[in-house]
Amino acid sequence: MARISFGSSTKAVAAAGLTLLVSATMSYGLTGQADTEKYIGQTLGKLRQMPDADRAVATKRLALLIRELPAGVRKVGLANSLANLATEGDFGRDTLQEVTTTLSQALAEAPKSGRNGEASPGYDELAQLAKYEQMKVTLKSAEYTAAVDQLNALDDQRKKVDFTLNDTQGNAWTLSSLKGKIVLVNFWATWCPPCRKEMPDLQVLYDRFKSKGFVILSISDEPAGTVNPFIADHKYTWPILLDPGRNVNSMYKVTGIPKSFLYNRQGQLVAQTIDMRTQAQFLALLGKVGLR
Repeated sequence: MARISFGSSTKAVAAAGLTLLVSATMSYGLTGQADTEKYIGQTLGKLRQMPDADRAVATKRLALLIRELPAGVRKVGLANSLANLATEGDFGRDTLQEVTTTLSQALAEAPKSGRNGEASPGYDELAQLAKYEQMKVTLKSAEYTAAVDQLNALDDQRKKVDFTLNDTQGNAWTLSSLKGKIVLVNFWATWCPPCRKEMPDLQVLYDRFKSKGFVILSISDEPAGTVNPFIADHKYTWPILLDPGRNVNSMYKVTGIPKSFLYNRQGQLVAQTIDMRTQAQFLALLGKVGLR
């Protein structure tokens, strides 16, 4: 069984952690660190197959289990993997905060830098959770500060992006020509499970708001021969743009998909997402630019 140590956690969190930890260890017969890490890894691999309600419970359980592992690179890796998966939808603000706290703790216990002095992926993920998900991060370190600074600089670059791409019908779309519209630039791929999961909601939102000047530009770096049959099979009707050379992906520095960028009617970038969004989350995003 993993060592139970709640440190400065509140009594409520400690009680929840103990309940989940005991439940997991008793149900799955976990008897030590290696057993616990194996269980965590296997469960991470199954999260996308779970119904959202079960996934929320499992995500919080994993956050608390990872938090009790000994400090080290393995703990950081598991915490970062969980953080990557925890933003694929809406599993509760409290759950996402537990994930954030676990990643923050893992990095505090085992500080590490990325290659060439860059922040490691864990610090970058933590900075995104703080900025885009408004999670509380108490970590104070040079690595985390550098990750925040890099993220702010990246956002400044993204505000200046303009592009022209053709859609699957051969029509050209230029971002700067769409002032007066509300534009959601969305990066996706046919092979991406969370991309596929959010697309039906995008269709609902497009149908609801297109008469109010709402435009979705979904960008794929896949060939037309892959994209076109997928779009036809699912009957998606908003513009699907092709970026085979990944030029626009590179402009936005997109390293993970799905990822969306929201522009107001003045052509200003006002919001972005880390990952897939539910319909309710997209509606909250669109509310920032007056679409309700």
